[in-house]
Amino acid sequence: MRRRALGLLAGLAFGLAACSTGNGGTATPTATPTSAAYPVTVGSVTLDKQPAKIVSLGPTATEMLYAVNAGTQVVAVDDQSNYPAGVPKSDLSAYKPSAEAIAAKNPDLVVLTNDSDKIVDQLKALKIPTFLVPAAATLDEAYAEITDLGKLTGHADDAAKVVGDMKSKLDTIVKSVKARTKPLTYFYEVSPDLYSATSKTFIGSIFTLLGLQNVADAADADGKAFGYPQLSAEALVKANPDLIFLADAKCCQQTADTVKARAGWSGITAVSKGQIVALDDDIASRWGPRIVDLAQTVATSVNQIS
Repeated sequence: MRRRALGLLAGLAFGLAACSTGNGGTATPTATPTSAAYPVTVGSVTLDKQPAKIVSLGPTATEMLYAVNAGTQVVAVDDQSNYPAGVPKSDLSAYKPSAEAIAAKNPDLVVLTNDSDKIVDQLKALKIPTFLVPAAATLDEAYAEITDLGKLTGHADDAAKVVGDMKSKLDTIVKSVKARTKPLTYFYEVSPDLYSATSKTFIGSIFTLLGLQNVADAADADGKAFGYPQLSAEALVKANPDLIFLADAKCCQQTADTVKARAGWSGITAVSKGQIVALDDDIASRWGPRIVDLAQTVATSVNQIS
């Protein structure tokens, strides 16, 4: 569990959640655009024609590509991409990418969420167009990545609609949260050994948007933990959060019952009042369109508290 927590930054960069399984959604054929104008340049990548063979290395990248209706152009995804159901999963790894294995798919565009082992340079040397969509630090960065992928794949209008829908839904969700004279506090559990994510992280910013106060912020006031500090049980009990969100439900089989069984935790408000929320590990570790689903889960949990 400690190794999982220490590897969280890398895991989020790939949009992975350990031991994850697919949930909901189906990869269905999508329409090919008829009016996309090429050549198209986004960042340092220029495509002379619409890509027909896309390889996606990173679950978040895969979700974004399908969301913008580029699904029929995706020929292979990495071994951890699991949404939507039916994506062309392969044995390609986003953690340890092989330029040779990727090239064997004969792609005309590779989308990655991390530049492990300088894979971008390796693919460029093979003259394979490569586009990096790293872990977003803000919602605006996530929106920009979706927009960029839409332009590159010939689905700019679809991408604009996805972004517009996300903004609209998030705005509605934020407005739905009950107004309080004092903000509720929360603990976001990354792993059972009490690694967490502060308000300065992407995931933390979603909770802040919904008016919650993060009890882990003090544990990384100097930023040396890059937003992912490990709390002691004593510090958490003293912080006494109103809510506990479990982002380790699938990977580590954590539930409200396992949390209640922890020694010394019975006096924590979140535990004594049963305000423990198991999240979907995958959704909680990715920065694509399903951020809206996460926000809705959090908002619903908050609104249930009187």
